[in-house]
Amino acid sequence: MSFILNIETATKNCSVSIAKDGKTIICKEIAEEGYSHAEKLHVFIEEVIAESGISVHDLVAVAVSQGPGSYTGLRIGISAAKGLCFTLNIPLIAIDTLQTLASQAKVSEGKIIPMLDARRMEVYSAIFGVDLEIERPILAELIDENSFKEFTETLYFVGDCAEKCRQVLTKENFVFLEDIKYPSAAAMSKISYDKYQISDTVDVAYFEPYYLKDFMITASKK
Repeated sequence: MSFILNIETATKNCSVSIAKDGKTIICKEIAEEGYSHAEKLHVFIEEVIAESGISVHDLVAVAVSQGPGSYTGLRIGISAAKGLCFTLNIPLIAIDTLQTLASQAKVSEGKIIPMLDARRMEVYSAIFGVDLEIERPILAELIDENSFKEFTETLYFVGDCAEKCRQVLTKENFVFLEDIKYPSAAAMSKISYDKYQISDTVDVAYFEPYYLKDFMITASKK
């Protein structure tokens, strides 16, 4: 049996799950405007381990969202994941935040476009097939009425950008799945288990979040 702890803190959703052999057995999460990750994350970690009936020493790996996303949220999640991996001497698995978000769309045709808010009309986005194979790499892009116009198949948009993007993305083949707003640690379970089975891990000491945009990490002006 392979128990993996999944941590997702790239957005407003502070989310933690325990998975057994790639299936989520418990998940704790909360999405708040004030980003409560610093207060909630370690509490959720303790709770999911206790409620799943295992010991922290039963974990075979920790998986963490690598970004893109909130600078502060990513740092909190990755710091916690690294600390556990160092202490337990177990591998660290990095999960693409947008892949996790895309995997929550259960569709059988078309393409899935996960988008996360990057201020104003800019988003972090990628394009996935229904098999979750990435078809266009992650970009930070400005959304306007010409975005994605070259596609004729159904495009399923997921993420926290529906409210601002549906005003300009109005083609008939554009479908917004508004109930899928944030990536969840529950959706990381199969992805992290698949990576664990092929030893697709990262160096605990040197792994850094994928911020994508430099402005996300620049100091504020004095």
